[in-house]
Amino acid sequence: MYREKDRGLIHPTAIVDPAASVDTDVEIGPYSVIGPEVQIGQGTRIGSHVVLQGPTQIGSQCEIFQFASIGDAPQDKKYTGEPTRLVIGQGNTIREYVTINRGTVQDEGVTEIGDHNWIMAYVHIAHDCRVGNHTVFANNATLAGHVQIGDYVVLGGATLIHQFCRIGEHAFTAYASRINKDVPPFITVSEGKSKPCGLNSEGLRRRGFTTEDIQSLKDAYRVLYRSDLSLEDAIINLKTMESTSRHILTLRQFLESGKRSIIR
Repeated sequence: MYREKDRGLIHPTAIVDPAASVDTDVEIGPYSVIGPEVQIGQGTRIGSHVVLQGPTQIGSQCEIFQFASIGDAPQDKKYTGEPTRLVIGQGNTIREYVTINRGTVQDEGVTEIGDHNWIMAYVHIAHDCRVGNHTVFANNATLAGHVQIGDYVVLGGATLIHQFCRIGEHAFTAYASRINKDVPPFITVSEGKSKPCGLNSEGLRRRGFTTEDIQSLKDAYRVLYRSDLSLEDAIINLKTMESTSRHILTLRQFLESGKRSIIR
């Protein structure tokens, strides 16, 4: 099926631009197209009919399944061909028909995907998004431009996220969530027009959070969502609780650093 070339295991029907940088043990499947200014790290596997455009950097030990389109121009009418980038870390799984666009000069010019993310079929990650590590995006999750996703976030199928929103670490969204405000860390979001519906307790337990940490975060959730306090007063109260868990500090810092409102 594959033939040996000086740049790896490349199927005879694949088209690899001479300007691409492909590690020696990278596999590239039938009919895939690798454009110039694409870098592919050690041990990465590219399936059939994949299109990779650049400037794009893909780390080691990733797997990209058939019909994905990675690193093409952003879907932004202001884009006029500037040499923006896409950077993907190591150990990522990117399934069928996923689309990930490069950045724009209206932001920092780069779309970034961290390490060890599981990105399922038909996911779209738009220009200038920043995705952390160990996330899971279920089928058809869609990120508009400039979205920030923290570590260990899980997006349910068909989750839609408005541009410039932030999703804090360890948050969980139900299927078909429609998010147009920031989601604080550790929170579970309901389906439909998104509302907070408790702490992501099960996810936190699976990731080794102690019983004491989870209880402290439940107390923080009550302050933020069930005390009838304004957001400013809730932040003041959270500051007094930080001695009970370092994760409350993470929550407070997220709330203080936002430029838009949170789901409430």
